[in-house]
Amino acid sequence: MGSWAAAPWRLGGCGGLHRAWRRARSSLAGGGERAASLSDLLRSSERDGAPGEEAAAASRDRRPPREGTVLLFPGQGSHFVGMGRGLLRYPGVRDMYRLAEKVLGYDLLSLCLEGPRAELDRTQHCQPAVFVASLAAVEKLNHRQPDVLESCVAAAGYSVGEFAALVFAGAMDFAEALYAVKVRAEAMQKASEAVPGGMLSVIGRPEANYKFACLEARRHCELLGIENPVCEISNYLFPDSRVIAGHLQALKFLQENARKYYFTRTKMLPVSGAFHTRLMEPAVEPLAEVLKCTEIQKPMICVYSNVDSKKYMHSKHIQKLLVKQIVSPVLWEQTMHSVYERKQGTEFPYTYEVGPGKQLGAVLKKCNLKAWRQYSHVDVSEDEEVTET
Repeated sequence: MGSWAAAPWRLGGCGGLHRAWRRARSSLAGGGERAASLSDLLRSSERDGAPGEEAAAASRDRRPPREGTVLLFPGQGSHFVGMGRGLLRYPGVRDMYRLAEKVLGYDLLSLCLEGPRAELDRTQHCQPAVFVASLAAVEKLNHRQPDVLESCVAAAGYSVGEFAALVFAGAMDFAEALYAVKVRAEAMQKASEAVPGGMLSVIGRPEANYKFACLEARRHCELLGIENPVCEISNYLFPDSRVIAGHLQALKFLQENARKYYFTRTKMLPVSGAFHTRLMEPAVEPLAEVLKCTEIQKPMICVYSNVDSKKYMHSKHIQKLLVKQIVSPVLWEQTMHSVYERKQGTEFPYTYEVGPGKQLGAVLKKCNLKAWRQYSHVDVSEDEEVTET
């Protein structure tokens, strides 16, 4: 850790939003004193929209924000080969990827643009890739609609996306947060390889009892001779949708008995382990150690935690909950309710999903249709010529 703390290429900490983002970008160029997937689960949800909805969403891209915008940062599983290609023209993005190569020890940009897909899919590569692509998407938004950043009052990130949200909010600097993501991703990859586990996306009927189903799946594993079996809800996505994670035998049992538990759809997610369960406990200590050596400040806007769906209050609070998040379920549905709670008749803010994929938009539509109507996605793959309005 000593060599990391003394590294000359660490970034200066962000302060403020639009101004801080400009300052962070100049630091990348050489200034400064210090240098599961959700995608599979929601693919069907994205097809549920009526004709013309995608075009309507595209037409919202350049609208001026209302007072108080919201940024959402995606998590693992939203990635794809080619992401980031449409961002390289924007100031600071190539510097982000150059710095990422120094922090990570490999060429992240080439991996994102060219693959191979099997390597990008690995947890240890996927999490840093999504983190950097999301903050690069903020650069695009900063260039095209700087008023969105100036008006931002809240941010939330899904799993690893929480680190990107905290960087944007000025709580962590880019390089230190990326190093923490690197340690987190490698530790979670190692934990996944130690015990075969997985994640099962489930859409159930209103009468579905997910916790009872998990209890019976654990009992089934005990009959198979598995000690201390794990099968629990790891993600709360939207009404009647959960991700259940744990031992593979438990997940297979749930699939085979889906009708008994009122599950209308189940699908295994292409991830390497049971994320956000106690099977990830070996990854807790490595992340805790690196966060002890990371400078964390109070966010300059509201950032909501996956662990309890509440706002982060101070640096120690952030440090504690980022560690706890590894073994705790992601309360994303509850977080969406917290972010968009408002008095009746109050207009909803414009929401921007910054990063690969549109999965968080699909979830928002299921959680709060009125809020989703003000949603836009900042694409990380398009390579069109920029035309200013």
